[in-house]
Amino acid sequence: MLKFLRIVGSFLIALVLGGSLSSAWAAFPEKPVKIIIGFPAGGPLDAHMRLLSDKLQAVLGQPVIIDYKAGAGGAVGAQSVMQSPPDGYTLLLANTGTMVINPAIYTKSPYDTLKDFQPIARTAQQPLALIVNKDVSANTLKEFVAYAKANPGKLNYGSAGNGGISHLVPEMLKSETGIFMVHIPFKGSAPAFTDLIAGHVQFMAESVPQAANYAKQGKVKALAVTSAKRNPALPNTPTVIETGIANLEVVGFYGILAPKGTPPEVTNKLSGAFKETLESPEIQKRMIEQGADPAYLNADQFTKYLAAEMPRWAKAVKQAGAKLD
Repeated sequence: MLKFLRIVGSFLIALVLGGSLSSAWAAFPEKPVKIIIGFPAGGPLDAHMRLLSDKLQAVLGQPVIIDYKAGAGGAVGAQSVMQSPPDGYTLLLANTGTMVINPAIYTKSPYDTLKDFQPIARTAQQPLALIVNKDVSANTLKEFVAYAKANPGKLNYGSAGNGGISHLVPEMLKSETGIFMVHIPFKGSAPAFTDLIAGHVQFMAESVPQAANYAKQGKVKALAVTSAKRNPALPNTPTVIETGIANLEVVGFYGILAPKGTPPEVTNKLSGAFKETLESPEIQKRMIEQGADPAYLNADQFTKYLAAEMPRWAKAVKQAGAKLD
């Protein structure tokens, strides 16, 4: 009888504690939510988060603070979030390079995407544009390939950092066409664009919104986009497939992740907040105009998406021969 009462007592205590823990998160968030970006201000992830932040703040009822921790293709920011308390108040806005290419391209990755993070929501899919300095004589991708072959070792391409999608896509182009270019990594796309415009690097593969903005100003030339269809932000720019290169269709993603161990109540609330934000007609309109696709996935869907993307990109890394220590 005493044993039975102890079991019942333990059950009731667990029930009360469980209810207390659930109720503890019922009011989340009760203070500002910080979103870490692993690249400098002024880049595509920064522009994406600023587009979402006002609506997200209204949905959450708390300020959304954007913080930048640049370095190692987004890995510095990712590690910062990985090591933060799993309470939902420190999140990571990451891209394809940070979450699925870095673990494949680095011999010793500092984190495991699915073991060290809790996916919250995919917020967008994002094709890239292949762009050149305005003084490069080529006006089409076919002409650029011919130009690169005629000038082996004389061309540099910039990227937002080692291991990112803007590093891998030019390597894939090199592999497909046999051209040679020297990789110059930067701490984010903003400084890379500065050197592209100045002519210190001649080529880049970067997000459509950023590339379209500079192309419309006449500061760079857009040669092709990496999506299957032409992009509304660059309607006169052909796809890579249209130029005759069949194996270079690439669409990246942006998404929100939290440290592993974040409570399901918090995960679900955050995921729902991003869903409501991305359902705003005005935000959808602005994202599409900029060249991004508002492609929301909830926490479970985003987790499955990442699990499927990682082996696909690992294969691409292997085929391109891109590896970093």
